[in-house]
Amino acid sequence: MKVLVTGAAGFICGYLVEELLAAGHEVVGVDNFSKYGRVAKSYDDHPRYRLVEGDAKDRALLTELAADVDQVVAAAAMIGGISYFHEFAFDLLAENERILASTFEAAIDAHRAGRLQRIVVLSSSMVFESTTQFPTPEGAERTSPPPISTYGFQKLASEYFAHGAWRQYHLSFTILRPFNCVGIGERRAVRDTDVMSGNVKLALSHVVPDLVLKTLKGQDPLHILGDGEQVRHYTYGGDLALGIRLAMESEAAVNEDFNLSTAASTTVLELAETIWDKVHEGAKPFRYVSDPPFEHDVQLRVPDVRKASRILGFEATTTLSAMLDEVIPWIREELEAGRL
Repeated sequence: MKVLVTGAAGFICGYLVEELLAAGHEVVGVDNFSKYGRVAKSYDDHPRYRLVEGDAKDRALLTELAADVDQVVAAAAMIGGISYFHEFAFDLLAENERILASTFEAAIDAHRAGRLQRIVVLSSSMVFESTTQFPTPEGAERTSPPPISTYGFQKLASEYFAHGAWRQYHLSFTILRPFNCVGIGERRAVRDTDVMSGNVKLALSHVVPDLVLKTLKGQDPLHILGDGEQVRHYTYGGDLALGIRLAMESEAAVNEDFNLSTAASTTVLELAETIWDKVHEGAKPFRYVSDPPFEHDVQLRVPDVRKASRILGFEATTTLSAMLDEVIPWIREELEAGRL
């Protein structure tokens, strides 16, 4: 299978491209390096990988590239953590809509021309931002109140793009919702503004790397947003990439949507204490203080993962401890090198 991946230099796509290549697929990536700047990937010189520097809003470019592939992965987007939602509330909606429209129009053109079989939409758990149904199954995005954040609302719109393209143009789709990706390779975004958490300026805007960074910098007590009782499902990037690939390879995934996540619930406070213990190795008692939370800090995010298990045979098996054993040394190295 030959695949076009937009946003190929992004965080999750770094894992996805590697997974697709390892499984024998051919990948064409498109990225304009607008988020992190230029980043080197281990597969840059892989014989079945080609990276095209370009903007996903360039319909002519995407149409040309999509004409020669079997599937398009629509992953390019402005994306960040919770502070990012506030700083770029309008841009997240407007820019991501432009990217999606261009990507879908190119995919529709390629599908009508004959080769393209499917578009794969990387949505987000934020479509469930306002749900009160837990565990949250696929379908709850249509019965729950709409997301409050512009980011969550736009991700929900991406799913409507898929349904609309199917109804009007018979372009098949698969919608995938990653939950709280954890891994290495994420760096400070070019457009990130300075955000202080206690006495530490955050270099990233996601909870796992931010807590690791503050702990490595010696913050004591550790500052956390809110009371720490927020529940998340921290899922390894490699596991998410596997789930995406399995969906792309499965005919049973055509015109379906899937939550991709670990089944394990973890509170922010449990996460913080685990990071603290791994960094300090029991030498310091865990202490924390609560800072006022951001507006869109969802308190409970618990996915129903049975559909992906039943149809795709997918389970996210990497434990939080194993993820942190990879992430902590990587952030320490980045910190020592002056990149964070």
